[in-house]
Amino acid sequence: MKLAFVAVMLALLSPLPASAQTKAWDVGPPVGVKVPALHATDLKGAPVNIAGLSGKNGLVLVFFRSAKWCPYCQKQLMDLKDGPGPLAERGYKLAAISYDPTDILAGFTEKRSIPYPLLSDLGSVTIDAWKLRDVRYKPDSFAWGVPYASIYVLSPKGVLKAKLAEEDYKLRPPLSAVLAAIDGLPKGR
Repeated sequence: MKLAFVAVMLALLSPLPASAQTKAWDVGPPVGVKVPALHATDLKGAPVNIAGLSGKNGLVLVFFRSAKWCPYCQKQLMDLKDGPGPLAERGYKLAAISYDPTDILAGFTEKRSIPYPLLSDLGSVTIDAWKLRDVRYKPDSFAWGVPYASIYVLSPKGVLKAKLAEEDYKLRPPLSAVLAAIDGLPKGR
């Protein structure tokens, strides 16, 4: 009996073979390509583009589900409040985009003192162009059109440098992971 227990414990504690290990979740455009243009607006309804939102080295663009009803998104947006400073030190700006209308985003920005732009992708045009629509929701759902929660590091010209995503929408890469991804980029890229 003890021998069987030891064998089971050893099997459970042994590393998984490479074929059984999970790899990073890869959603959206591939790294190295120019991403589709943004079809989004700022809180005043003015169209935005990647170049205009970028710092000297680029933009960190966060796709989130909803500032109105998603507590994981609300927490993520508040956790990123400290992001503009360390990102600016690296030459990047921060923005976040969802299918929420501008009035929802403006209310959340004001109530939570969000220091970076929240963008409205009404109709999920950008979300669809980036192939980020969460297919778990059907057209009759209030969540129809939400993106997979994900973060993209872009050059000012819209070339995707890095991306971070978790398959479970409840898990969000922290600011430290975004900064590490930027710090790990090859120089001049």
